[in-house]
Amino acid sequence: MNEYLYSKDVSELRRSFREGKMKSLDNRLTQLRLLHKLLEEGENELCDAVYKDLKKCRVETNMMEFLQIRIELGNATQNLEKWMKPKQVKGDLINKLNTCQLHKDPLGVVLIIGAWNLPLWEIFLPLVGALSAGNCAILKPSELSPHTALVIEKLVPKYLNRDCIKVINGGVAETTALLRERFDYIFYTGSTNVGRIVMKAAAEHLTPVTLELGGKCPAIVDSTCNFSVVAQRIAWSKFSTCGQLCLAVDYILCLPNCEEALVAALIASIKKFYGDNPKTCESYGRIVNKHHHQRISKLIDKSKVVYGGEIDEDDLYIAPTILTNVTPNDLIMKEEIFGPLLPIITVSSLQEAVDFINERDKPLAVYMFSNDEKSISFVTSETSSGGMCINDAAVHAAVPNLPFGGVGKSGMGSYHGKKSFNTFSHTKSYLYKNQRLENLNAVRYPPYKDDNAIMKWTEWILKPTLK
Repeated sequence: MNEYLYSKDVSELRRSFREGKMKSLDNRLTQLRLLHKLLEEGENELCDAVYKDLKKCRVETNMMEFLQIRIELGNATQNLEKWMKPKQVKGDLINKLNTCQLHKDPLGVVLIIGAWNLPLWEIFLPLVGALSAGNCAILKPSELSPHTALVIEKLVPKYLNRDCIKVINGGVAETTALLRERFDYIFYTGSTNVGRIVMKAAAEHLTPVTLELGGKCPAIVDSTCNFSVVAQRIAWSKFSTCGQLCLAVDYILCLPNCEEALVAALIASIKKFYGDNPKTCESYGRIVNKHHHQRISKLIDKSKVVYGGEIDEDDLYIAPTILTNVTPNDLIMKEEIFGPLLPIITVSSLQEAVDFINERDKPLAVYMFSNDEKSISFVTSETSSGGMCINDAAVHAAVPNLPFGGVGKSGMGSYHGKKSFNTFSHTKSYLYKNQRLENLNAVRYPPYKDDNAIMKWTEWILKPTLK
């Protein structure tokens, strides 16, 4: 590691930014189209790398990563010219004759630190926003998905402007050195603990941040559901990428008269998706490394396992697992699981479910499965979370025009669609005033007099009416 090289990289990017290499609409669109080309021509190599890191099959990688990035790119290229145009705002009475606008300025040089569980999404999706907004960027892929990180490092300079976008690989030492540099924005995806470190480093330079963190996302299930449908949607959310998704259902709060039917439907869904032996199924992935395998394995209380529970550390395999009779004091409820373990807690009422959620840190998402509109409205209004999804899980993050982000310990800031453009832009207030009609400004110039009639008239005109 050479800390001087990072200072040099940042300086080079800052020079490119000052020279306006990413300022024009054409230059931004060029980089977005080249990113699309990178994904098209590098798809095989990237998919192979993701498989080596996570044993994630190509179809899942395409659906959960490539497709979402391409949708984001399409949305940005189609709308960027409109997003960049100054927006007129209504002036007050004094400024009726003036031009009042909001201008979107690029921030400068930004740092994007990605995560290992969605190693393409977490780098390229925020990059779309950064490039759309006219920034230069350093990309730091996760060292825990090393094969993907190396391919990103290889492909990015081959397709994108090397003067404006750089990739830096490495582990904790390299990331720590990077965070000592001054950036104009930092976008981090990962754990809450590392998020604190990133935010502390950013504070040294008063750098704004977006932190996309995690948390224990609950799902509430009531007796009005079609359990077969609900089970499929929860199982897909929970066991895709072997449960290593921040938006996966972390645990289920089961209302009365639901558990038996729900558990049976969940088991049927798992068998439908992965067969009787998920270990041999090509659609079922693996835990990222031995450290995480050991951490997740310790959360399994075999006395509460009703399905699954098999582990193989050498293969980094943990079976899709359902646990019942779980209590709030169990080890599995003390931290985000981030693995294929699904605990079910039975509650006596919807109010108890809401209280259970509200007594804990605000999650990245709350999921409600119900056909009762009053129950849905109650949970929506009485809980706080980064996002909410009714009768499904995680899919709200795939809607380009729905900003995605956390609240409280699940993160701050958001992105996707136009929100990504806004996240990486500064909204500059702009007022244009001509030099005529100077007599109208006389009221603001000294000397001031208490009996100034023009001032009293101005105050009367501007005084707001309260409703």
